[in-house]
Amino acid sequence: MDRYVVFGNPVSHSLSPEIHARFARATGEVLDYQRLLVPVGEFASHAQRFFSAGGHGANVTLPFKVDAFAFAQAASERARLAGAANVLLARGGEVEADNTDGAGLVADLTRNLGLDLRGKRVLLVGAGGAARGVIAPLLALAPAELAIANRTADRAAGLVKHFRELGTLRVVSLQTAPDDGFDLVVNATSSSTHAQSLELPQGLLRPAACVYDMAYGEAARPFLALAAAQGARVADGLGMLVEQAAESFLLWRGVRPATDAVLAELRARLA
Repeated sequence: MDRYVVFGNPVSHSLSPEIHARFARATGEVLDYQRLLVPVGEFASHAQRFFSAGGHGANVTLPFKVDAFAFAQAASERARLAGAANVLLARGGEVEADNTDGAGLVADLTRNLGLDLRGKRVLLVGAGGAARGVIAPLLALAPAELAIANRTADRAAGLVKHFRELGTLRVVSLQTAPDDGFDLVVNATSSSTHAQSLELPQGLLRPAACVYDMAYGEAARPFLALAAAQGARVADGLGMLVEQAAESFLLWRGVRPATDAVLAELRARLA
């Protein structure tokens, strides 16, 4: 049976095995998909062991997306642009990196949530692997600007420099909210997953703004509750998780599964 895993730390909370099991049943594919906890600093050795033993593919979650890109022998254009990977696949004797995070986020924002970001002001919080994977797809939606805030400003500045030819970007601080605010705020940090607080200062949000946390379920609720208290429309990352998983499944199996039923089922269970 073809073997797949999700690498992460933490990873016990991941719904990816359930999602891919549902996709496999719906499409008639046969596969085995498991979680694999990897100690920080040991990604390459665990990934090498998995693929050397015949593993077919992997999803990669926090904090290993940059490590996954470095580990792979080949990479898709979107993974190269991001410098990070959330998908690995064995192909032609090599391990290839890809990044479906951006496609998953865009599908959730535009198709599931009905957002139109043309001419809007977007704030991305975080500058790690999760953030890197969504910058180019967000800019492709033609926002007026994409601002990046990060605890280490130099890392945010590095991303602005890296992606500057794709659209209007700048570095901002969460401690000093801009006067004109944002229409969409996306939390791409690991703060929610690790039960850490994240500031959401007054004045950050425009009227009818949406606040989106890439974490999902219980982990995302404290941050989203802060945003809802300020009048924002809020959404967690469950839709992104399902949509990026469908893109991963397409890469691995050659068929893109429908996502609506799976997302509705998981949403009802986590409510």
